[in-house]
Amino acid sequence: MPRPLFYCDHYEIPLPPGHRFPARKYGMLRQRLAETGNFHFQPAPLAVAGQIGLIHDPDYVQAFLDGCLPAEAMRRIGFPWSEALVLRTLASVGGTLAAAETALDDGWGGSLAGGTHHAFRAWGSGFCVFNDLAVAIASLRTGGRIRRAAVVDLDVHQGDGTAELFAGEPDVLTLSLHGRNNFPFRKRRSRIDVALPDGAGDGEYLAALAEVLPAVFAFRPEVVFYQGGVDALAEDRLGRLNLTHAGLARRDRMVMEACRRNGVPFVVTLGGGYAEPVELTVEAHAATYLAACEGNARFDERKRGGAAAIAADH
Repeated sequence: MPRPLFYCDHYEIPLPPGHRFPARKYGMLRQRLAETGNFHFQPAPLAVAGQIGLIHDPDYVQAFLDGCLPAEAMRRIGFPWSEALVLRTLASVGGTLAAAETALDDGWGGSLAGGTHHAFRAWGSGFCVFNDLAVAIASLRTGGRIRRAAVVDLDVHQGDGTAELFAGEPDVLTLSLHGRNNFPFRKRRSRIDVALPDGAGDGEYLAALAEVLPAVFAFRPEVVFYQGGVDALAEDRLGRLNLTHAGLARRDRMVMEACRRNGVPFVVTLGGGYAEPVELTVEAHAATYLAACEGNARFDERKRGGAAAIAADH
């Protein structure tokens, strides 16, 4: 049965010529996944200020919505302000909120955007306005749907905003596996940080991931948010690591298989990817969602089989 994915590429952000943000990858990814027949696509609902205000400073939220942020603040975010950017941003957060609800009901949920892990409480940076991961966790906790959550952030850039937002929060575990010498140049402290040297390839990367993943599930989260950026790909313009498509696919399966083994639903968000030609990025992102689709079949089998199925999987 086709699985739902939430998208927001119908909100086109006006960007100046030569801008580094790969806006067209979002629509291309949806088209690529539509060819598989494994998904049905739903426009992401727009998050509202009250939901975003669970994590972000209300004055910051309103200033962005009204177009009143100082020019310096918008430069730090990396986009020119526009009404289309507001709609795209609200949909990006709303897609992750919807995907999180889907995950808790059906085993996994996906947004074809999100993963905006460089947004802090009162400012954004690195193409991130609001932190959809943090907003979704806060929303689920406030609504009583979960108490404990984990973020597995495998974007090549450290999830500094997420780390800062949950610093000292005992019921949220943040894991970031990233490039040591890459943006952001001032790192924040996640619960678990793994900083890889420039040029690290499949073997070093996957060994590091295998070493830290057990700690995520020892924490006993009720949901995992997977920031599955593909900018660790060797061809990525901003990545500085040396992973292959096969290595990235193995990375995705390691995370999702661990979720299945432990009976933990997971949410997939897009994250970064800046390879040229853009088709390389799109193919890597597509592999992540296809791996998640495989994972859902196993999760459904476990739910139908009950305790016997779970025991057999171990």
